[in-house]
Amino acid sequence: MSSWNLLSWNVNGVRAVAKKGFIEWLQGEAPDILCIQETKSQESQLDAKITDVDGYTSYWSEAEKKGYSGVGVYTRHEPISVEKGFGEERFDSEGRTLVLEYPDFTLFNVYFPNGKQNAQRLQYKMDFYDTILAHWESLRADGKKLVICGDVNTAHKAIDLARPKDNEKISGFLPMEREWIDKIVDMGYVDTFRQYDEGPDNYTWWHLMSGARKRNVGWRIDYFYVTEDLMPSVSNAWIMPDVMGSDHCPIGIEVGVGLVTLSSV
Repeated sequence: MSSWNLLSWNVNGVRAVAKKGFIEWLQGEAPDILCIQETKSQESQLDAKITDVDGYTSYWSEAEKKGYSGVGVYTRHEPISVEKGFGEERFDSEGRTLVLEYPDFTLFNVYFPNGKQNAQRLQYKMDFYDTILAHWESLRADGKKLVICGDVNTAHKAIDLARPKDNEKISGFLPMEREWIDKIVDMGYVDTFRQYDEGPDNYTWWHLMSGARKRNVGWRIDYFYVTEDLMPSVSNAWIMPDVMGSDHCPIGIEVGVGLVTLSSV
């Protein structure tokens, strides 16, 4: 039995963060897997410094619209399979999901939609939530253990943002959005961080323009969920608020992997 460190980070533009020491940070941190969201790039726009990091294979899912959305995964371990999206064109066209299957778990790296723009985008977000949940449930029915990470774009409870009362009518903390998280938790998707830290003032996103990060006026909207059957293998979960370069910070978990031998890249 060994363990892997898995990290997730909304980088708010991978080309931008690469100019701020991102690759050096990745090599120094040396996780087994790093999932990134909001890459804002087509793979063809990325140079080898970003895509070909020593010791890793990278995979990318991009939006049809340039400079928008997108996710990527750096992995030290060769997956059994990699899928871009989850079979729903209106969501997959925005490059929001990468699915990597490993012997011990299936990993979903997801950049969930933001609903703040207008009522149509809020409905799109809620449709995305329900559709991807149905897909997860179909995999669980087939006996898959899931790791789900990314920018969920919703703070679950009042403890998960600095000013809950001020944001009760703002997308990201609306009752319907929070109820969806209530539902998945009740269904057996475990918020790993809260298994290790139940305290306040733990945030993963801060508004860039208001000096919010310095004052720690933030939101916890980035998560690692695992299905309850995998939780016994999770030995730690954490937030990395001191890592700069984006308006989000990285989060991580440590997961035990079994006796199946995995080839490294």
